[in-house]
Amino acid sequence: MLQGAALLEKDSFGPKVYQLTDGNMLKLFRRKRLLSSASFRPHSQRFAENAHSLMALGIPTVQPLQLYRLDGSGRTAVLYRPLAGATLARILQAQPASWTDLTPKLASFINGLHELGVYFRSLHLGNIVMSDNGELGLIDISDLRMRNRPLSKPFIRRNREHFEKYVRKEGLPVDVDLLWATCDQLGTNG
Repeated sequence: MLQGAALLEKDSFGPKVYQLTDGNMLKLFRRKRLLSSASFRPHSQRFAENAHSLMALGIPTVQPLQLYRLDGSGRTAVLYRPLAGATLARILQAQPASWTDLTPKLASFINGLHELGVYFRSLHLGNIVMSDNGELGLIDISDLRMRNRPLSKPFIRRNREHFEKYVRKEGLPVDVDLLWATCDQLGTNG
């Protein structure tokens, strides 16, 4: 399966994401502790379940195709069809001036996620994809949780803090104060 594949992401433990020759992606997961809930419900399964939950809500995301258990070490994988488009981080790196135009759309998208009860600890510009038709969607959804009610203010605050940390770390040309003000305005008036 990996013959001719391109390694897209790795860490100190080894490969994490491959793009296969057919365009599909293979994401590898490792269990970080011997005693872990991942022993019973692997991260690859959570990834696939999160994708199906998002799709059921009408939120564009990746399409899981197959789950794998790789060996006795607790490693698993998910084969999936990627979400077509470009991440907002990539768009802003290429066109910093596009932030002003993106802000209302992004604010509406984030508010929609929060209203639907989507708590995504990795909600940031590198995990939000814009399709060719301008629709926003989510990738890298392993650490996403679905609630059956809108997110509370503490969860929204955590999402915002993580988002801001990513923007600072990546040095992106983003006015987060404008984004949050737009989110708050849309949440109150729209």
